[in-house]
Amino acid sequence: QYNDRQIDIQCAQKVMSQINCVVKLEQQMRTEDVKYLELLNRLRNGQSTREDYQLLCSRIIGSPNLKISLRQNPWNEAPILVFRNTVRTQINNRAVLNKAIELGVTPIVCVAQDYVKGGIIDDPRLRKAILELPDNRTEHLPGYLPLVPGMPVLLTENIATELGLSNGTRGIFRQLVYEECFQDTELYQNNFPEHTNFVLQPKYALVEFPSCKLDYALSKLDQKIIPICLSEQTFQFDAKELLTESTSKAAKLTKRSTKISIKRKALPLVPAYSITTHKSQGQTLGKVIIDLVVPPGPVEIASTYVPLSRVKRLEDLLILRPFKYETLQVQPSAAQLNELNRLDTIAKETLKHYNVIK
Repeated sequence: QYNDRQIDIQCAQKVMSQINCVVKLEQQMRTEDVKYLELLNRLRNGQSTREDYQLLCSRIIGSPNLKISLRQNPWNEAPILVFRNTVRTQINNRAVLNKAIELGVTPIVCVAQDYVKGGIIDDPRLRKAILELPDNRTEHLPGYLPLVPGMPVLLTENIATELGLSNGTRGIFRQLVYEECFQDTELYQNNFPEHTNFVLQPKYALVEFPSCKLDYALSKLDQKIIPICLSEQTFQFDAKELLTESTSKAAKLTKRSTKISIKRKALPLVPAYSITTHKSQGQTLGKVIIDLVVPPGPVEIASTYVPLSRVKRLEDLLILRPFKYETLQVQPSAAQLNELNRLDTIAKETLKHYNVIK
């Protein structure tokens, strides 16, 4: 039986196999630092050298010759790229609370509304377990969304791609519009400070998107300020761990599924003090702090290439901690090489089809 990840991989492979028109980009459009670009090209081909490793080590925070303060601009605003969603969430929550303390304001936490078969979840244990799920398991709608004015946020779904408001777009949170609700919030207080304002019925968030292509201001709003409304998604949750031992055994014997379908309403936003390397793909970042200590398990070239290639120059990145030389020695897999060769062949056929002479 296939798990969700294996199913996603198979679906992606099916989609990729249907591509029959390829245009090959032959000029690198992001990196301006020629020496650094050469390093990235070697990394992508599994040919990194000791000199490449030493050059990257010179950007590790705390290196003797690196005179940089993370407390000062621009590094105090640089996002931290990490591999795991749980680590990203912990960093973001802490950063938001620190920002609230710095500004002297009360932190706001939007709590997602979850439903089973159309009804609100009454069981506190089930409610708590679902709210604490990482958002990569909840269709990218977070159970808890901490907010403070002026903080960076990331869109987690496509709003208006033609305007540049798509999944992964960075913005600045300005204001939350919500209804007052006097439900008991004791369930949520273990994860946040006592004075936190828990919002259970948000209407929309006002977010500034500097890259938005809308060339006029919406009614009663400054230009680039976009209202982000609630989104609704459905995901599966396995309640097996919450069942008593006897109930769990009975479900197994009768082959009854312990998975339940959850419908969630929440704002499609997450804090962007830290983002995963996966989410950073396609973005060009002004400054960035990255972690090259990869988690246990299979390592791919993209694990290091993606975070390292988000900036235009080597001087625009810092590395969080020391890492092993072997991290740069990952070779392209046979499947990756075969796919690249297939796409190269299609690219040549595309040129012939459209009578392009090179």
